[in-house]
Amino acid sequence: MSLRIRLARYGAKKRPFYRIVVSNSESPRDGRFLEIIGTYDPHQDPVKVTLKDDLLSQWLEKGAKPTDTVASLLKLHKAAAAT
Repeated sequence: MSLRIRLARYGAKKRPFYRIVVSNSESPRDGRFLEIIGTYDPHQDPVKVTLKDDLLSQWLEKGAKPTDTVASLLKLHKAAAAT
């Protein structure tokens, strides 16, 4: 069982809102997950990314790997936190 940190889509049609979740890599996109560690709202200006940094670091230590999209959001979050 490999763990992935990925996006789960919520929200209305044409108005997506995403949760950043830790799940088994074999689970469907909006299916079962282990824990919610943040959110991503692409419709706000600037884009809003919120993360629970302590949970993120715990899951990364346990071997969870972020998807490419989540990895780019993590970089965005770190850049916003640095300023």
